[in-house]
Amino acid sequence: MVPHNNSRLAKNNFDLLRLLFAGTVCLVHAATLSGYQQLGGIAAVLSSEAAVKAFFVVSGFLIFMSFERSSSLAAYAGKRVRRIYPAYFAVVMLCAIGLAAVSSKGIAAYFSFAWVKYVLANLTFLNFVQPTLPGVFESNNMPAVNGALWTLKIEAMFYLSVPFFVFLFRRFARLPILVLVYCLSVAYAGLMATLAGRTGSGMYVELGRQLPGQLSYFISGASLYYFLPMFERHAGYFLAAASIVLVANALFPLPFLEPFALATVVVFFGLFLYLGNFGKYGDFSYGFYILHFPVIQLLLHARWFPESPWLFLTAVILITTISSIAMWHLVEKRFLFRSSHYISAISLPEKSAPSPAVNTGAAR
Repeated sequence: MVPHNNSRLAKNNFDLLRLLFAGTVCLVHAATLSGYQQLGGIAAVLSSEAAVKAFFVVSGFLIFMSFERSSSLAAYAGKRVRRIYPAYFAVVMLCAIGLAAVSSKGIAAYFSFAWVKYVLANLTFLNFVQPTLPGVFESNNMPAVNGALWTLKIEAMFYLSVPFFVFLFRRFARLPILVLVYCLSVAYAGLMATLAGRTGSGMYVELGRQLPGQLSYFISGASLYYFLPMFERHAGYFLAAASIVLVANALFPLPFLEPFALATVVVFFGLFLYLGNFGKYGDFSYGFYILHFPVIQLLLHARWFPESPWLFLTAVILITTISSIAMWHLVEKRFLFRSSHYISAISLPEKSAPSPAVNTGAAR
């Protein structure tokens, strides 16, 4: 039976968590792309990889809930497209058109077949086919326009997989299917890691972080949604066990336990220790995630702060924050249904906060 603990689900910290995860990815990318030694400690303390995995956990929890609460498959699909694609489209086209101003190529050479290939590949979530634009960011450490978008194709495939999984859940026993999918995903990621170690090929590293390898995090979030009553009754024990696993995993890998342990911690802080309805201000996490990479690349290209790493980092955060707020108000919010959590939360008081949003940042 699907859980309906509205009192718990209506007041959650998922909006805040997504913003923190997006901020983590931004900080790590700013440190690694810039190459500033003074910022090296950021990547040593924070993990963009863990943040992306946490995004997938939140996505698994909320997207399965969104499907179960949708009146039809069309309604579910409409919500997903409206939430993720308008801002995604806007970012891809803003970069494709606007970055002509910083390209080393002339207008005719810029708007070439490579430009068309970039637009078509990125608008269809195939960012890896054409990650660069003609003459753009060639002098940067990495020429990719928006290296953060790779997670969005995984998110899109997750969304497509949910109706199939729910069909299986309703036709067969839910728990065995969840466990089987989880184990297959972990096994796939382990196989790719083994092949990468034996061959030294980066191809296996890339394959390992694609959908099959990330599915364990998404399905862990789904598992905690479907078995939420049990999780709530034993939350303290779940959290203690998960914390032990994650600490141990830092010392020696525990690949079959780490995804569910991470999911346990993320969902615990998402549902317990309520910190306020951040949704009433809007959801800036998605915009922050898909905008931060080109902002970093532009600042590095302009070389405005060659001797001031911390000023550079401050500029990245401020510009990305302002841009994500603008993206929310000018693009994202305009495509949401009036029943959306983010629209209704603007006018509702804290005590009557609506059910949680079903957006994901991540992407991811």
